[in-house]
Amino acid sequence: MRLVFADEFNTPELNRTLWNVEGPDFWVNNEVQAYVDSAETISVTTPVGADGGALTLRPVYKPGFLTPTGRKTDFVSGRINTSENFDITYGKIEARIRIPDATGAWPAFWMLGYGTWPDSGEIDIMENVGDKGWTNAAIHGPGYSGNTPLVQRQNFPAGQDATGWHVYSVERGIDTIVFSVDGREYYRVTRAMVQAHGAWRFDRRQYLILNFALGGVYPNAVNAVTTPYFGMPQATADRIVRGEISMEVDWVRVWEAS
Repeated sequence: MRLVFADEFNTPELNRTLWNVEGPDFWVNNEVQAYVDSAETISVTTPVGADGGALTLRPVYKPGFLTPTGRKTDFVSGRINTSENFDITYGKIEARIRIPDATGAWPAFWMLGYGTWPDSGEIDIMENVGDKGWTNAAIHGPGYSGNTPLVQRQNFPAGQDATGWHVYSVERGIDTIVFSVDGREYYRVTRAMVQAHGAWRFDRRQYLILNFALGGVYPNAVNAVTTPYFGMPQATADRIVRGEISMEVDWVRVWEAS
């Protein structure tokens, strides 16, 4: 395979020729935060264990923050994507990521197709909602979206958890989508599995997304927390206030069959 996309995050700031930054008018999944384009929420740092620099997405406490749509929130965070800058149909997509142990935090690395969701197709390469012992992968499309039946958790080996550096990967083929962590395959989805629920939407180009959400429908479904924030408890809010929580991405690489 040949390398067709790579961001090692070794420049002082985010490479805006590769990445777009989401703004506060965007809101989905009843998430607690608003997304903003800010050095507080999106930066390049040099954390321990990274090979050089790393993208850091950090939720920040902003009590009473008002979005352009009139929604009020106490938190802002970061979300970036490669829409119209880079996309791919078949290949291997991977990133080296470290995430926090914080109930209701929702960091993710995923892919989305163009058009109207869920017909556009979605591949969640890595999601976590605050249990450091596992991450999950999922696939969404017409007839299998939201609480999709095409989802799988992977548990880390003994002595490891999500707070360490791990390489999260998906390999997209004509009839298969294969998910791995640190080179260990844990979920293989076939065209036949998808078509038992709806149309296969993974024969078209998708772009990359990295984001750090807080609370919302998925964390709430796992932790049942409703106060003080939907899907996120006070303990996590306190840690955000203290600046203790972030998602770090050492690199993102995409390979295509040559």
